[in-house]
Amino acid sequence: MESPESPLSAAENLILRWDPSPSSDSRDKMIFSSFHRPEIDRYLDAVDELQKSLAAASLSPSPALQIAMARLEDEFRSILLSHTSPIQSDSFSESTHSEFSISESTHYEFASPELDKEEDESEKQFNHQESNASTASSYCYKSTSSIREIDLIPGEAAYDLRCIAERMIAAGYLRECIQVYASVRKSAVDASLRLLSVEKLSIGDIQKLEWDALETKIRRWIRAARISVRVLFASERRLCELIFEDSGTPGADDACFMETIKGPAIQLFNFAEAISISKRSPEKLFKILDLHDALSDLMPDIDSVFESKSSESIRVQAVEILSRLAEAARGILSEFESAILREPSRIPVPGGTIHPLTRYVMNYISLISDYKQTLIELIVSKPSTGPRYSSDPNVPDMDFSEYEGQTSTLALHLIWIIVILQFNLDGKSKHYKDTSLAHLFMMNNVHYIVQKIKGSPELREMIGDNYLRKMTGKFRFSATNYERATWVRVLYCLRDEGLHVSGSFSSGVSKSALRERFKAFNSMFEEVHRTQAMWLIPEIQLREELRISILEKLIPAYRSFLGRFRSHIESGRHPENYIKYSVEDLENAVLDFFEGSPVSQHLRKRSE
Repeated sequence: MESPESPLSAAENLILRWDPSPSSDSRDKMIFSSFHRPEIDRYLDAVDELQKSLAAASLSPSPALQIAMARLEDEFRSILLSHTSPIQSDSFSESTHSEFSISESTHYEFASPELDKEEDESEKQFNHQESNASTASSYCYKSTSSIREIDLIPGEAAYDLRCIAERMIAAGYLRECIQVYASVRKSAVDASLRLLSVEKLSIGDIQKLEWDALETKIRRWIRAARISVRVLFASERRLCELIFEDSGTPGADDACFMETIKGPAIQLFNFAEAISISKRSPEKLFKILDLHDALSDLMPDIDSVFESKSSESIRVQAVEILSRLAEAARGILSEFESAILREPSRIPVPGGTIHPLTRYVMNYISLISDYKQTLIELIVSKPSTGPRYSSDPNVPDMDFSEYEGQTSTLALHLIWIIVILQFNLDGKSKHYKDTSLAHLFMMNNVHYIVQKIKGSPELREMIGDNYLRKMTGKFRFSATNYERATWVRVLYCLRDEGLHVSGSFSSGVSKSALRERFKAFNSMFEEVHRTQAMWLIPEIQLREELRISILEKLIPAYRSFLGRFRSHIESGRHPENYIKYSVEDLENAVLDFFEGSPVSQHLRKRSE
């Protein structure tokens, strides 16, 4: 009768039957995928018995244990591979989105305006998976969503992986277990990042890209970063904890997590880092602020997901990027101010209309006000230029003392930008040969500035009504100067001085002088009409207000002049050569002014 087999021998025999070596018949079979739970548990019990016996006898690892570890490593890899795939697209949506596109975006490369390029088709296709963004007054990336862990593999498979990991770690095979896990899961993380359009680009590669291409990539990156941190990385951490936590080796789950996601996380954050240290230019400000806001919003989740000591480098990188983005935003605003001051274009815009620089700067300022909360936190120092009394003729004077304690430092920067814009525009106005047109140009542009401020509640609040009243006074002053430069000479023709003569045989009026006066008036008015119909006031209400102001001065003077002297001309020869226009003709002619187009025909017909 044979003696009964010892538990150790039984365990060894079972383990040897599953030898994964090339010569073994069982090499291509997987216990965990080929058998039911009782057979799996029998194998695990055999490994436990072998480890317990070796530990009790203080023996060195046996060949059977090495075979068992090799088998478990293969099983571990097989389970991972069979249940590993990129995160499905329905996991990419977040519970709350607030990613907005800037509705008004104008490029002005100083002295060279350009139009924004449309969002490419791939971006449109990419965005269709997202929830509809809710409307808000701010373009900042703020979100109430947070970490949302999902099951990356089924619970039964996770349980099997934990069972295997516990035994490998107990046998001293932690490193091998982590390497297998990380090699498989990292490929899944990489695939998920590719689905999120996170490319494998070095910092140098990113900095070589054109800004238009980067704008689209930034929008994609912000979405990818939120999902990567809150869903992908958080879920990977949870899976590592499920498999490795309480495995008997403190920090095994952290080590496994970092082994898996360190490369992908660095790849993800390298993009934001490249943007933060790229060459500064005004058009980059708002995307940099978008990045800053998105990363700032993510920081609590980054701290949570990467809370361990082993993942400290990821937290530090994120904090450093956030700091550099803030510094870049401050630097761009300062450089933007200097660029406005130095903007070199000298060719007058036709018709004295609104200069492209004015539109660009005011649209830019309006967008700055949309990022008010972020910039108030970032901009803590006053403009570095703009002294109260500047000795530099190329820098305007600015007294900031009257705004002390009343406005934020951001508001001071906005006021300073408007001051230097007006200073630049004043210089441009001097390139007009016609003084009247120079005044009209300043009126148009300052009025546009005022309207842009009034049209934005955020901007108006920051600028303040006191400064707004000053600006309103400036464009009205320009309008008054235009009227004086243009119409004083015309109305001077309708004066009585120089027309009266003395003598007993005289009617008291010099007909020759009167004829010359009418001829001078006709000539001047026709010239003003011909030229100023080509000038342009694009804002309808302002155009009508100036026309009414002209008519209020011109029509009463002309009607009175006709009333006093019409009879003297009509009693003579060819009166139509001198009284060419009726009051109604002048009223209709003034309606041609400031349309930016050739004059109508009624004055021409009357003069022929």
